[in-house]
Amino acid sequence: MEMTDAVAGLSALAHDGRLKAFRLLVRAGAEGIAAGELARRLEVPPNTLSSNLAILSHAGLIESRRAGKSVIYSVRYSDMTALLQFLMEDCCGGSTEICAPLRDITLMCDC
Repeated sequence: MEMTDAVAGLSALAHDGRLKAFRLLVRAGAEGIAAGELARRLEVPPNTLSSNLAILSHAGLIESRRAGKSVIYSVRYSDMTALLQFLMEDCCGGSTEICAPLRDITLMCDC
């Protein structure tokens, strides 16, 4: 991952509304969530959600697809993984006592 891509992804997530939406989509899995349902669960107006989803999409973290009249949003897990790998690429200079808790967190994510 290039530095500019990492900055775009991190910038997109650096907002409480977008981060909440992203985390909800992560929990939803590959099937995603319809935009209307996402707005309802987050208790935000549709236009606010639309703006936040556009920023996340532009950063490459989420994608959308049509299903009838609904637009379904889901996480681009490969890009999320690439961002996490970028952040941990040179983890603590190989210091196992620092990196072990981070490794344990990734092992707990039994997707």
